[in-house]
Amino acid sequence: MSDRRRKIESMLADDPDDVFLRYSLALEMEADGDWEAGLDILEALSRGTPPYVPAFQMAAQHLVKRGRSEEARACLREGIEAARAQGLAHAAGEMSELLMSLGREGGG
Repeated sequence: MSDRRRKIESMLADDPDDVFLRYSLALEMEADGDWEAGLDILEALSRGTPPYVPAFQMAAQHLVKRGRSEEARACLREGIEAARAQGLAHAAGEMSELLMSLGREGGG
């Protein structure tokens, strides 16, 4: 486990609802090889109120790395919708580009 992950977990103990810390922990988990637990956190963030938009794209990227392109596409579609609802056009555009690239690859 990385020092950075330990620090994030320590900060989360003091503020367990901090969305950015939870997102950061998910990224550290991915880096440590604990991608499934990281993905669980990203999925929880994407289901929050309001949904944490960066979590959709990162979750999709994790899924693509694992050959789960169909799940990644669904995640991106939800993320694009959430981004548009929150007025985050740039994020919606980035996810749209990733979604289109997955369509071109034709993976599943």
